[in-house]
Amino acid sequence: MAVEIKVPALGESVTEATVAKWLVKAGDAVAIDQPLCELETDKVTVEVNATVAGTMADLAVAEGATVQVGGVLCHIEAGAGGAAPAKPAGTSAPAAPPPPKPALAPAAAPPAQGANLAASGPAARKLAEEKGILAAAIQPTGKEGRATKADILSALQSVSAPSAAPAAKPAVPAGPRLRADREERVRMTRLRRTIANRLKEAQNTAAMLTTFNEVDMTNVMALRERLKDDFEKKHGARLGFMSFFVKACIAALKELPAVNAEIEGDELVYKNYYDIGVAVGTPQGLVVPVLRDADALSFGGIEKGIADLGRKARDGKLSIADLTGGTFTISNGGVYGSLMSTPILNPPQSGILGMHKIQQRPMVVGGEIKVRPMMYLALSYDHRIIDGREAVLFLVRVKECIEDPERLLLGV
Repeated sequence: MAVEIKVPALGESVTEATVAKWLVKAGDAVAIDQPLCELETDKVTVEVNATVAGTMADLAVAEGATVQVGGVLCHIEAGAGGAAPAKPAGTSAPAAPPPPKPALAPAAAPPAQGANLAASGPAARKLAEEKGILAAAIQPTGKEGRATKADILSALQSVSAPSAAPAAKPAVPAGPRLRADREERVRMTRLRRTIANRLKEAQNTAAMLTTFNEVDMTNVMALRERLKDDFEKKHGARLGFMSFFVKACIAALKELPAVNAEIEGDELVYKNYYDIGVAVGTPQGLVVPVLRDADALSFGGIEKGIADLGRKARDGKLSIADLTGGTFTISNGGVYGSLMSTPILNPPQSGILGMHKIQQRPMVVGGEIKVRPMMYLALSYDHRIIDGREAVLFLVRVKECIEDPERLLLGV
């Protein structure tokens, strides 16, 4: 019996995905729970596993195709040559006999094999070719497995393949490309397209503005240097600067709640919780996993949480839940050497703090010029919600907490 493997639920508001890679091919024997393919969503890459053991009857969609939640990905002929459980070393077992054939084999192909497009009408064939629908994805209603145009349209409701029409291709500037032999074209991943769309959406929607300040890192660096070994022994995590900035931002958010708010329709939604997004760079692009209820975490809890999220991001193991629902974001461009930048909002949030490279600079301290480790801070904010006064006060509060870290420890 052929079993349909469908696109699983992918999380809140995620309705489609791209088939990034097939891990099996038609005719392969598969075991239950064996990964069959990788689906790339707007946020993460997820694996789809076999729900039964058997033989791959077909792949209903090609790599690169866009599929809807609930759409058919492939069919598995259950029990037909499926992978057997592993045997202990040094033992052997006789090969399992092939499953008995039915006494009366039907002349027509089973439904899992899809439609007979070659024998279908020209309108149905043309539509299937234009939409990139494979025969296996079509449930034919015509005689002898023939597909009608209505069958093709029905298949499109669950499987949306990339169009073969020239209009679907990226626009190419008119005229010859003189260096075309030294160029390389690579299809954008779904994650990269989503990043591009969301950043452009933020620019088009929010009244975005950035304000700057600078912070003297002397005291935090001295505290970290003095306690980092004891901290790591006790908490099993390295003491970085992010825990200080997360704590400082939460202190500022509590005093200036508009920075922790968002616009929904004609209402302002003030968040009385603090789920802090931490921007992480990966080979696939920038992702922002969320540290839940960060205000209730200790310095050790924050550092361990950030380390776990960063590791999951680099390994491609982040879930949809890890990436949704943040109220404020912190981005540390300083790890790449950035001295100053204007970070872009992560919609629908109204604020994002940009940290930067620590650089030794001459500063006037108590009437004397001294060399101090300084960092520029940038707060990009939605001016529709946050006034300039609130943005400046937010940065001043963060600066106070970092320059006098005892404030964070005492909650003042």
